[in-house]
Amino acid sequence: MAALPTFISTEEAAHLLGVSQARVRRMIEAGTIKAANVGSDTVVSEASIRKFHKQQPISQPSGIQKEDLPEYKKYSYLRNGIISISEAARKYDITFSALHRWVTRGYILRKGQDKNKVLLSEQDVAYCADIYHSHRGRGNWLFNNDGTPYIPRSEKVQTPA
Repeated sequence: MAALPTFISTEEAAHLLGVSQARVRRMIEAGTIKAANVGSDTVVSEASIRKFHKQQPISQPSGIQKEDLPEYKKYSYLRNGIISISEAARKYDITFSALHRWVTRGYILRKGQDKNKVLLSEQDVAYCADIYHSHRGRGNWLFNNDGTPYIPRSEKVQTPA
């Protein structure tokens, strides 16, 4: 007999991923993690959380959300901007596949679709492009699970005990 899938609350999912509940909702909208509605509540597939977690670098949540970072805030003038994924690739000099991966992982909010064009939050795209271009050649990981820039342990400032 096959085991039934397990679902957890968005609050629990946020805790496990080290992100805000708002980020979990954006990840659900982007299709990064699977969810279902039970009555008026949204529940998240525990298996999709585990699968997502295995794809990400291991890091401790910083307690800071990407929306609070100066790197993100400097693009606040693009807050309501919408850009297609192909236009974003050209404008920000990022590969289509990288943009698609960031949308899938929830770093870039998917705002909708116009015929065959995927529409994205331009503020998220500009922020991710900034991190990408400033960290070029520093390794494979650019972002933590919560969308904040990934800092390898070797680059973290050690504080005296």
